[in-house]
Amino acid sequence: MDTSSKSAASVVRAFNEAFNSHDINAVMELMTHDCIFENTFPAPDGALHVGAPMVRQALADFLASSPMAHFEEEELISCGDRCIVRWKYTWGEGYIRGVDLMRTRDGKVSEKLAYVKG
Repeated sequence: MDTSSKSAASVVRAFNEAFNSHDINAVMELMTHDCIFENTFPAPDGALHVGAPMVRQALADFLASSPMAHFEEEELISCGDRCIVRWKYTWGEGYIRGVDLMRTRDGKVSEKLAYVKG
């Protein structure tokens, strides 16, 4: 099956697996050239990164700063080209919980907006 015919849920799950493998090339292969990533820091709104080069740098910086980063999917809800992922992020001794609002296009993630509890 080519990536353009994959469901939003399967694309998001593949993206999350690549992210948990800390494979930035695999992550970026699953994102559109004009992707949007809004992270949770700095509070209260997080930083907005637009376009593959900016998103790549932001994600690479995050993974470098958190070598034990792991996101556990607690729930995934899919509707059309959108997914809501409730997650638990661990980095060794600690964890936080949050939600990603994600959009896919042509078998890739085009938008990842992250929100965190507390």
